[in-house]
Amino acid sequence: MPRDPLGFDYQVVLTNVRRATTEDLLNRITAYRAGMEPEAVELIEAELCSRGVTAEQIAAHAERVEREAILLADGIAARCSFCHAPAVGTGWRWFRLLRLVPIFPRLVYLCREHGAALPTGGDDRSRPNSA
Repeated sequence: MPRDPLGFDYQVVLTNVRRATTEDLLNRITAYRAGMEPEAVELIEAELCSRGVTAEQIAAHAERVEREAILLADGIAARCSFCHAPAVGTGWRWFRLLRLVPIFPRLVYLCREHGAALPTGGDDRSRPNSA
């Protein structure tokens, strides 16, 4: 397929979708769907179908995202500050100069995995954490 003048490259997106994990595709099709090109949505749905993921599994994932994730004003889930997963909480981390010297604390979005390191399970708004 030819390249779209607005930037949608079918082959690049198809390659990306085929390399992605099923969990990542489920996140894209649910948590980030509102910000995606319709063509990309179709490719992801087809790939999930080819992997044996049912409509019920997609709906269950969407329900979990809606219940647990931090949704921004545009309806798209906030991304974890450290990976591409939907954020389920916030926490404080140090902004570090050259990854060594802590300069100032910053509020970050955290997914389940990255939020687990916080003592309160990902919603520690009271103090910076040295991660």
